[in-house]
Amino acid sequence: MSREEFEDLVSQALDRIPPELTRLMDNVAVFVEDEPPPEEPELLGLYEGTPLTERGEWYAGVLPDRISVYMGPTLRMCAREGGDREAVVEEVEITVVHEIAHHFGIDDERLHALGYA
Repeated sequence: MSREEFEDLVSQALDRIPPELTRLMDNVAVFVEDEPPPEEPELLGLYEGTPLTERGEWYAGVLPDRISVYMGPTLRMCAREGGDREAVVEEVEITVVHEIAHHFGIDDERLHALGYA
């Protein structure tokens, strides 16, 4: 799968987020990266920033939060599991939802219980 196709999958996953949630997202940017940091080679996605639930009056003039979706580990994981393009589509959607949930202040334990971990 090309980078362009993968970026399109991330865009499609973002488009499937209900509008009532995307309207609440604030000061966050989503990026596709080839690989995660070397210390976490299997990481599929990463949220970096201050969740909405932790922002206060002090939160002004800061750089946007960052959501990264990592193409390399996602494609390798799906290939190891014998998945096809649809498996990649599903995994990208899960990863996007997972990282957006962190933006809303939802932790990994709750995401696991909901099936997004």
